[in-house]
Amino acid sequence: MKQLVVLSGKGGTGKTTVTASLAQSLKPVVLADCDVEAPNLHLLLSPRVERSFSLSVSRKARIDPDACDGCGACADSCRFGAITGAEIRVVDAFRCEGCGVCARVCPRDAVFFHEPEGAEVYIGSTSFGPMVGAELAVGEEASGKVVSRVRMEAQLLALDSGLPLVLVDGSPGTGCPVIASMSGADLTLIVTEPSLSGLHDLERILGVASHFGVPALVCINKSDIVPEIARRIRDRCRFLGIEVAAEIPFSEAVVESLRRGLPPLGNVPREVEDPLRTLAEVVAGRLDEAVARKRG
Repeated sequence: MKQLVVLSGKGGTGKTTVTASLAQSLKPVVLADCDVEAPNLHLLLSPRVERSFSLSVSRKARIDPDACDGCGACADSCRFGAITGAEIRVVDAFRCEGCGVCARVCPRDAVFFHEPEGAEVYIGSTSFGPMVGAELAVGEEASGKVVSRVRMEAQLLALDSGLPLVLVDGSPGTGCPVIASMSGADLTLIVTEPSLSGLHDLERILGVASHFGVPALVCINKSDIVPEIARRIRDRCRFLGIEVAAEIPFSEAVVESLRRGLPPLGNVPREVEDPLRTLAEVVAGRLDEAVARKRG
């Protein structure tokens, strides 16, 4: 089983669009939408949900009003300002971090903890293979745990179905959910754009990939909107020894296909579709090479 993760140092580069095109070219694959804070791969691939389940990702404090005497020890000790009230103390669940200090200092053992449903995970099918995704509940922050569960479910699906590739649409940025998306991957494809923020954040995500020892390729999307910065990205990748696998021009037709909820291939002009197909060929070859090096 091979694992390819598509990432971007920042949002809005076209990462999910590129992932959808790879699903079309490399099918059948097992898909994992690990952008759990703002998932949108389902908008392009229209999965038929077959089962779902709730996932607890954090714990929150509660105070038993019958036991609380309003002494205020918990409120005084809470560094997050999550406990309010006068005679009877109450917990603001959006501020509570579940650290347990309030329970430790309470002289009447009035504090207890519960684990609310923090995310909804679904498993379904698409025209390109099985798909796993999730959506984090409002106010939850433990997205790394949800990403790890989505990837685990996708890997189990790959083993059960005998499909050789797990294709992961990761989160933008460089934080915890990105690390959870990348860990254990055989290859990462980083989608960037020719903007100053795109260049800056590309360097950051390449640093993360290097730190975890995951080989990386780069795709420059909307490559013709600022040619000078696109050139700087190519030069920087050449200096770092990173291959630019494809450059995809900007097209209003891509925006229209996304607006209609259609995957790219077959719905965009030839000048966009050709580099997307070339990208899939390059990625497939480099993925095989990366897996062979890892096993050898």
